[in-house]
Amino acid sequence: MRTLRIGVDAGGTFTDFAVLRADGRVESFKIRSDPRNPARVILEGIRRAAGDEPVEVIHGSTVATNALLERKGARTVFVTTEGFEELIRIGRQNRRRLYDLTPELKEGLVAAADCLGLAERTHFDGAIALRPSADALKRLREAVKRRRGASVAICLLHSYRNAANEKLAADALKDAGYVCCSHEVSPEFREFERASTTVVNAYVGPLMDAYLGELDRAGSGRLSILQSNGGFMSAREARRHAVRTVLSGPAGGVVGAVEMAKASGYSRVLGFDMGGTSTDVSLAEGRPRETTEASVDGFPIRVPMLDIHTVGAGGGSIARVDEGGLLRVGPESAGADPGPACYGVGEEPTVTDAHVVLGRIAARQFLGGAMDIDPERSLRAVRKIGARLGLSEVAAAQGILRVADANMQRAIRTVSVERGHDPREFALAAFGGCGGLHACALAEELGIRTVIVPRHAGALSALGMLMADRVRDYAAGALGRTDLARLFRELERRALRESPEAELERFADARYAGQSYELTIGWDEAALADRFHREHARVYGYANPKKPVEIVTLRVRARTAVSKPKLKGPEEGPTQDGPRERRRVHVGGRWRILSAYRREEVTFHAANGPALVVDYGATTLALESWTLRRDGTGNLVLTRRSGRPS
Repeated sequence: MRTLRIGVDAGGTFTDFAVLRADGRVESFKIRSDPRNPARVILEGIRRAAGDEPVEVIHGSTVATNALLERKGARTVFVTTEGFEELIRIGRQNRRRLYDLTPELKEGLVAAADCLGLAERTHFDGAIALRPSADALKRLREAVKRRRGASVAICLLHSYRNAANEKLAADALKDAGYVCCSHEVSPEFREFERASTTVVNAYVGPLMDAYLGELDRAGSGRLSILQSNGGFMSAREARRHAVRTVLSGPAGGVVGAVEMAKASGYSRVLGFDMGGTSTDVSLAEGRPRETTEASVDGFPIRVPMLDIHTVGAGGGSIARVDEGGLLRVGPESAGADPGPACYGVGEEPTVTDAHVVLGRIAARQFLGGAMDIDPERSLRAVRKIGARLGLSEVAAAQGILRVADANMQRAIRTVSVERGHDPREFALAAFGGCGGLHACALAEELGIRTVIVPRHAGALSALGMLMADRVRDYAAGALGRTDLARLFRELERRALRESPEAELERFADARYAGQSYELTIGWDEAALADRFHREHARVYGYANPKKPVEIVTLRVRARTAVSKPKLKGPEEGPTQDGPRERRRVHVGGRWRILSAYRREEVTFHAANGPALVVDYGATTLALESWTLRRDGTGNLVLTRRSGRPS
């Protein structure tokens, strides 16, 4: 019998589960997250879905992300070449605010006293100029021991070209706790980015190691972790390469959105994932866009990951009036504890509370009626904001939603307009618990005419994890080298040794000679220059075919395909004529009585908005100038008619 597969997305407010049964059926459900003990919720969900059946779990973990954002990682010692101890503090000397003459120094992950130098030197071409002596390694070992750190990040100059000295240092420190080396974490040139990536890995690694160990000991089944690149790896690999999981959950949403949109016939997609704590946006043209130059909370991370932009605007984002009398929403979130005011514990007004006040979320709507909410608490919380601004609670709720929309609209423009893409040429795939409530308003402002709300929209990130393949990425610095064929063979031998059944793809990071940035392109040695010129023209608007192209990094991706859920939806139409429920909702500037459909009640033929569609874990609001229908995959497809924004 085929093993039961479960996708798990541990979010800030809810933990989502998608279950692929042996007969191909997909089920999804949510459990309220427990920030103090996330493993308990995950194990509870696995038991609920599988009982005693053997399971394979693909988990999108937020442990590394939260540890980095909240500065709750392990005490880390940084080891580098003697004379470069200030490397991670100096960085690139970029100024976030150009005209601020007294900028506040950003708090690093490693204290200055914990940055140590080792007397060694490797030249840029890999030649060893100075091998660390036994005495130097002994002094290093003693210095690390005195600092009592839980982890050690080792990044020596040019170790991406020759890792011999790093291996000597790692061997000397093998008993110092969680030890990781830059030639394993990010074997690429640019010492600051390589060092930053290694430090982040060391900072979050012990927490990820302990967390996954707890899940493993508790019997979570065969456990894999989704990576930031949209593929999954084993828990054993994730314990050593925790930095590859910092966008783990959002990556599942991107994979799910792209696959579900493809099933509905749309390949150019803007992903819009609005959960309880944050909103993640992405862009895909047939496949998700990737980057190797990401930054998380200001820390460069140089490993392949999906190009995702995150803003602190979710259903739990707290609304407040600042000292200047302006309404602000987020980035602070009520999270799972205490949660929005309507959950019955919290007092602060949130985006979810604004929707409750406007009638868009009803008292017994959450989780199919399994979770009650308190509309009166929402009203009292939003009324406090209204009192500060001299507005009614309805006007205050509208203001909260408009501010949240503005934040999310800027995020979508970041991944589209600011990168040379016209959002009007894309469909907006909206998911997450609140995504469908905001999708039409955002689409109108951006000129987008099609919105897709996938099946299982409230748990799409978990479903996306079941659609992901097993993926490993390998890289080697190639700047100035002529033995590229040999380098590729070495990477491929290593890939096949670790993933014997994988299909291999070759890529290269290329640039014009003298540039300080690269583009990743598919490898074709004969047509490499032409491919690069075309890609450069597409991304930056110009190309210079007369200028030489140089290869900076070679990459190999090993992909092992796995069985995935079938996306075909129900063939039959709705079981009755029209929706069972009518609801009083504030929309278009006034109170109206709207049809509130369940998804299975939406027909294959277009119906006119305004209307609500209520799913188990998500709600969709079709505005007046939109039509909605359900297609053969079970996705909702909303199409803009003529008319002004509502």
